[in-house]
Amino acid sequence: MKNMEESLKRAMMLKLFIRKLKRVLLLSASRGANVRETGFDEVMEAAKIVPVDVKKGHFAVTAIKGEEPKRFVVKLDCLSNPDFLSLLEQAKEEYGFQQEGVLAVPCRPEELQMILEKRRRRRASTEW
Repeated sequence: MKNMEESLKRAMMLKLFIRKLKRVLLLSASRGANVRETGFDEVMEAAKIVPVDVKKGHFAVTAIKGEEPKRFVVKLDCLSNPDFLSLLEQAKEEYGFQQEGVLAVPCRPEELQMILEKRRRRRASTEW
């Protein structure tokens, strides 16, 4: 039962995260362009433009605590990582869902790097 609750919680977090990404893409695409003048289809097309370093199946996150914020490009499968989901929950509590631009998480870059490295090591050990 607990696993089912955890799965539902993760699914909801993923749904909220995807909704947030769509909103951010639409906002960034429409900056400087009046939606009424350009038309919805053109705005939607512009929203598909993703920075070159963000490959398919990835998204950008910025760790903003500490001296210097740092941007990371992470795989979507990080959304199943409990440590990363905890960061998203903290971001929701601190910033709400009204963030504009890249998704910001409330941790130091070193902390996010450790979470991502731990995930990579865990995945690499299961692939052998």
